[in-house]
Amino acid sequence: MCKISFWPSVLGISLLLFNPNLHAEILSETINYEVAGQPFEGTLSYDDSIKGKRPGVLVVHEWWGHNAYAKKRTVMLAKLGYTAFALDMYGKGKVADHPKDAQTYMDAALADMKGSEARFNAALKLLENQPTVEAEKIAAIGYCFGGGMVLYMAKVNPELAGVVGYHGALGIADKAKPTATPIKTKILVFNGAADPFVTKEQIDTFEKDMKTNGADYEFINYPGIQHSFTNPDATDFGKRFNMPPLVYDEKADKDSWEKTQGFFKKIFK
Repeated sequence: MCKISFWPSVLGISLLLFNPNLHAEILSETINYEVAGQPFEGTLSYDDSIKGKRPGVLVVHEWWGHNAYAKKRTVMLAKLGYTAFALDMYGKGKVADHPKDAQTYMDAALADMKGSEARFNAALKLLENQPTVEAEKIAAIGYCFGGGMVLYMAKVNPELAGVVGYHGALGIADKAKPTATPIKTKILVFNGAADPFVTKEQIDTFEKDMKTNGADYEFINYPGIQHSFTNPDATDFGKRFNMPPLVYDEKADKDSWEKTQGFFKKIFK
């Protein structure tokens, strides 16, 4: 059983300074919480000008951890009218600035999938309990490591209305056992066809898995596009750490985001 507790005052929820370039009504809060006695830190964003409840969206970070990119996506979702929470899968302070650390954090999370499930579900419960959220309308999006995690959670958590994975590690979904009943969660996947981290065999296995489990899914494969194509910092990371497959692509980024908006309108209708 996972325990969720909130820390008060400065160690609890702190309102971030507003960026003047953002819509004046978008609020972002840093939320410190606990899972099984371990501290975690997430980011909650919503449009304060919208009255009443609205669907919620969880954001699962790349292998780097709960960084600025994950937080940025919560603001983008808030601008669309959702309440978004970028969760923390590693633990407070575990944000990598080098691939070796990112690999270590990710490997630890993947070695304990039950623990990772507990962390995801704790964040889900936290989001459901927000006063601006319709608890029965929750989706999740994820990038890289996070993209694989949301596909895994689609198989084990029927509470999710839908999940979207961007350049995700498809093999993570294989860690979930075949479901006894058809997968209820709607699934949308965006992949770079030239991404060497995602092989044809992995794609074939994933699609076979989805069909075997009766999933309602769509797999979009962008020709010539490589890994981490939605992150504007990806190309710089690739050059800095000699990882050529990391390449941002503005067209694929915009197209996947537009299709994600259509997906959300459909599942939250």
